[in-house]
Amino acid sequence: MEPLTSESPLIDKLNDVLQHMKGTFVGKDDIIDLMGICLAGRENLFLFGPPGTAKSALVRELARQLDLKTFEYLLTRFTEPNELFGPFDIRKLRDGDLVTNTEGMLPEASLVFLDELLNANSAILNSLLMALNEKIFRRAKETRILPTLTFIGASNHLPEDEALQALFDRFLIRVRCSNVDPVMLDSVLQAGWGLEQQSGHIHGGIAADELRALQHLNTTIDLNGVRPEYISLVQQLRNAGVQISDRRAVKLQRLVAASALLCKRDKAILSDLWILRYIWDTEEQIEIIAGIVNAVIAKGAHHPQEHPRADNSSTPDADALYREVEQLQQQWDHPETTAAIRAQIKDRLRSINSRCEWISNTTQRNYVLVPVDALWKKIMQSA
Repeated sequence: MEPLTSESPLIDKLNDVLQHMKGTFVGKDDIIDLMGICLAGRENLFLFGPPGTAKSALVRELARQLDLKTFEYLLTRFTEPNELFGPFDIRKLRDGDLVTNTEGMLPEASLVFLDELLNANSAILNSLLMALNEKIFRRAKETRILPTLTFIGASNHLPEDEALQALFDRFLIRVRCSNVDPVMLDSVLQAGWGLEQQSGHIHGGIAADELRALQHLNTTIDLNGVRPEYISLVQQLRNAGVQISDRRAVKLQRLVAASALLCKRDKAILSDLWILRYIWDTEEQIEIIAGIVNAVIAKGAHHPQEHPRADNSSTPDADALYREVEQLQQQWDHPETTAAIRAQIKDRLRSINSRCEWISNTTQRNYVLVPVDALWKKIMQSA
């Protein structure tokens, strides 16, 4: 494989997969972006929300689009270690060797999804903690490094006792996964039916080894430019009652770097600190943390290569989207526009189309959708 840089085509491939998923799962852009961040940063993601909000579907589609070996398990209070890590190999047990048969189990997966994570019992807790924190499986005399790129956990409740808090703590990023706004239900139904129809299509097909190379590249991102602001922000959050241990503060740097990496930069900028909005322990902290983080980000100058999640505006700006569509139209009509740029225009137009769904004012939404539809018509005619 050629040496990777911040211009690596693998970054484009991962971003393309994330963009494809945003077009498939309506109203889940923040979760999908955080999946990409955790993959690039080799950290774990926790999804908090009720059943039926596409938590499992998101993970399965990500694994399928990336072509990863996945292990998925629904934990109960009675789940035993064998169910996750595999049973002892009976053939070798006869010879006195305690060796685990891990075929098809968690120790062989590149992506692990543990549903109802907080049902974990004491029998599997220690093994899970080591796997989550150190990516190591240890049992009897066995010790092996896990190939897991990231763990994703999910639950419809937050931890209530200290033992489960330790497990929850191994997931640096936490995000709510809720039912979408009722006005978007039609889009959800259409997207869900489209997913059923294209179940055989693989968009990206990024191999696990390629993602490991990206994770290594992530460690080369220069964080020196934002470290003073990062230290100050961590201190502000601690003063507000947010529990950020030194260990968590060190590991969160990987995700700040991942934000820069996915924007194809080799240096982090102030807006990359947006990921700290998602380090809450309780629902009450969500708005408090967001306010503190947003105030810090607002001090920085706008950068053309900011991560899209850095803008925390809940309602898209209709005028800004309209102007962007006009610019895309001019680019498309330009005689020197290459096929690669035209592909980027189509991807961006899909994103704008999705963001239009979040504009609650019908007049403003139609105001943007008219030029969007016109440009799509032009694109289809030239195909």
